[in-house]
Amino acid sequence: MPHLDLHKQTHAPKRASVPSLREATGPRRGREGLPRASVSCAREAPRHGTVCQPMTAPNAREARPSARVRWLPGALLISLALAVAAPGARAQPANAYPDRPVRLIVPFAPGGSTDVLARVLGQKLGERLGQSFLIDNRAGAGGTIGTAIAVKSNPDGYTLVLGTTSTLAINQSLYPRLGYDIARDLAPIVLLAKGPFVLMATPGLPVTSLKELIAYAKARPGKLSIASSGNGTSVHLSAELFKMVAQLPDIVHIPYKGGGPAGVALVAGEVQLMINDLPPAIGPIRAGKLRALAVADSRRSPLLPDVPTFAEAGLPGYESLSWFGLLAPAGTPSAIIGQLNTTTGSILANDRDLRARFSDLGVEPIGGTPQQLAAFAREETRKWSAVVRKANVVLEGGS
Repeated sequence: MPHLDLHKQTHAPKRASVPSLREATGPRRGREGLPRASVSCAREAPRHGTVCQPMTAPNAREARPSARVRWLPGALLISLALAVAAPGARAQPANAYPDRPVRLIVPFAPGGSTDVLARVLGQKLGERLGQSFLIDNRAGAGGTIGTAIAVKSNPDGYTLVLGTTSTLAINQSLYPRLGYDIARDLAPIVLLAKGPFVLMATPGLPVTSLKELIAYAKARPGKLSIASSGNGTSVHLSAELFKMVAQLPDIVHIPYKGGGPAGVALVAGEVQLMINDLPPAIGPIRAGKLRALAVADSRRSPLLPDVPTFAEAGLPGYESLSWFGLLAPAGTPSAIIGQLNTTTGSILANDRDLRARFSDLGVEPIGGTPQQLAAFAREETRKWSAVVRKANVVLEGGS
């Protein structure tokens, strides 16, 4: 079966027909290993829903069926016909999806914004589809471990994965021996949400706007530092892109082991700048511990309505988003992809509780088709691979 990838959708494989009772079990046999008498067939037929037929006896001599079982009663035939034709039958189709719990892999540790978003989504999908969506946190190596597990999973619709800017658009440029290809090995379902990054400065830095910051940095080359959550992360590459667009190559990058330690260092004044996604930034900004200079989106964030965009602040051409997508292993039946896309899209558009909880995470629900997610991922991959190359970002060990 062809792979269903980020470039191309495929059709669902043809499902094997359900075997009849006779095909599945063979004829019923008596103690001697021979077919039971016709009268036994008549007794069993109503219970199994089968139609009794004359049987051939061994030794090539036909057994004469009993007159009382030669024909099924007319009432029984009518009942069988009505059971087949009744449009309101309560029985569920054998191929109903999902008919058991679904695993949703989150390639990051519990407690972060990606994990919280996945749990909100999983709860809503479970309510709509009547099965549990179980969160499986598989953290490590920038999200590559969990993503690799998803890629190698059975493409039956019962393993999904939450993708992010890093896992879908950055890691392939950082890990030459990754072992999988996002566009080939994962099937897009829907773009879940986007949220802007925000440029923050410590209050001790004597600037109150982006223009003042750029002028201050150019007058003091090598004197300013910018924190990140680690080499190769989306926070790091957002900083490198800012340095390129603002023509500030001398700002020193200081990587930390995670966004938490980086934020603490910024508040403490150990570094002067950081570009981060909104959830961990909102609290310190509102408390006056950090100063927001610009949001990296085409429009202002409703969470920070008084903070201008980079374009409004005088630096057009800079945009950096945190975004999330829902995907499945390549080869997952297109009917399941379509069902998940439709259901998730409806939740994103209409579920007020989910929209409010996403807003608390600093992201906006998006939706759209699988093809739109694929196109967006390709665009983001081109963008960030160019940043990796121009900034010469290499991870330790060169892996």
